Amino acid sequence: MSKKKAKSFDVIVIGAGPAGYSSAIRCAQLGLKTACIDNWLDKKGQSSLGGTYLNAGCVASIALLESAKIYQSINYNLKEHGIQVEGVSVDIAQMMQRKNAIVSSLSRQIADSFAHYKIDCIQAKAKLLNGHSVEITQADRSAVSVLEAKHIILATGSSPMDLSCAPIDNEFIIDSTMALNLDAVPKRLAIIGAGVIGLELASIWNRLGSETILLEAQESFLSLTDQQIALEAYRIYSEQGLELRLGARVISARKSSKKVTVEYQDSDGTHALRVDKLIVASGRKPNTENLAAAEADLLLDENGYVHVDENCRTTLPGVYAIGDLTLLGPMIAHKGIEEGLFVAEQIAGLHNQVNYEILPSVIFTAPEIAWVGQTEQALRAMGESIKIGTFPLNVTARAQATGQTEGIVKIIAHADTDTILGVHIIGSQASEMIAEAVLAMEFSASSEDLARTIHAHPTLSKALHSAALTIKNKK
Repeated sequence: MSKKKAKSFDVIVIGAGPAGYSSAIRCAQLGLKTACIDNWLDKKGQSSLGGTYLNAGCVASIALLESAKIYQSINYNLKEHGIQVEGVSVDIAQMMQRKNAIVSSLSRQIADSFAHYKIDCIQAKAKLLNGHSVEITQADRSAVSVLEAKHIILATGSSPMDLSCAPIDNEFIIDSTMALNLDAVPKRLAIIGAGVIGLELASIWNRLGSETILLEAQESFLSLTDQQIALEAYRIYSEQGLELRLGARVISARKSSKKVTVEYQDSDGTHALRVDKLIVASGRKPNTENLAAAEADLLLDENGYVHVDENCRTTLPGVYAIGDLTLLGPMIAHKGIEEGLFVAEQIAGLHNQVNYEILPSVIFTAPEIAWVGQTEQALRAMGESIKIGTFPLNVTARAQATGQTEGIVKIIAHADTDTILGVHIIGSQASEMIAEAVLAMEFSASSEDLARTIHAHPTLSKALHSAALTIKNKK
């Protein structure tokens, strides 16, 4: 093992997921000499920028869900369009190949941006030594060197959380990453966790033919979302064939005879079920293990999150942490992206901020769920005086024409000022429609502002307009 003297930079970014690559590119755009260190390798052992979000998360999941939706539509929805199709089958290998091609294309785009902005892209493992030094080790440990920088940005993301009761073997008991790379459709599938990740995975494999059971330890379904939306989601997903078992705490999972036996407890006692695959989707943890040398004295909390202030600054001068590494906002890609831009501009002496109060959240199921701002239950718990407007998608012309009629739009406004406090949507293209609500709330719009905004007709976004009108008509 040899040691090499390395370059000095204005900024070193550790991690090339959404937070990391966005920060690195913005730093370079602002004239800062930038390096980005990342250690993600694809199945061929090649560098693949984009982090979990691209390689084993949201993008990969959306790509597979689109294929699954097409398959389901061919089997169940085309006859009403007067289209007859026979002999439909699923080629999982080709489906995975398409997904992998999309991932590779987007990863190359990041690499091309790095090259365009002259960012040094280093494929290696990185360890923070102090406020201005990073040790990098090549994957084969053939070389170790130290890089120096005036500023260091930690953006190493997160990884699936382990459960001692269901140890991962990457064959029968698998994590969310492996669940996006299966080579066959499981006949019977169980998922531990009915949160965002569990539901997104269930939406894929259920449509491809798996009998899908979700085991959720909490008694309530999607507790972070508005409960009216959660109840609608529970109804829709159950009708789609997902078996949602709430208050189900898994106590053991073991492989036997090429099956998995899962034991869980609920209010009725202890139960067992046998499945072909078990997916553990019980949350994520920050990738801070071995991120910093002990002598660096980087302050972490008891769960491994990096302690930062409101400006994403760690306890080490010149060192920042962004994205999934901190508790500033939820673990979502666009939060990390905004923090990456925010920190880059701070370093360059520009003034900016991240408005954590109006971060949109999305669950990429079918139909999608999207929301921004406060939920009805949270506002009532705070004693806020509110008024609510809802509108069902099934009465809109566009939804009926496309056959995507499931869902509702809900707008919550302050009873006195009419300022929009929250918008919650379940339905087709909810992830796209929520952007209008985010923009409205960014400019402190009222529900009447939204009601007076002319929307194209017929569109799904017209449902936002109609929901706002229902509030106006209550005056």
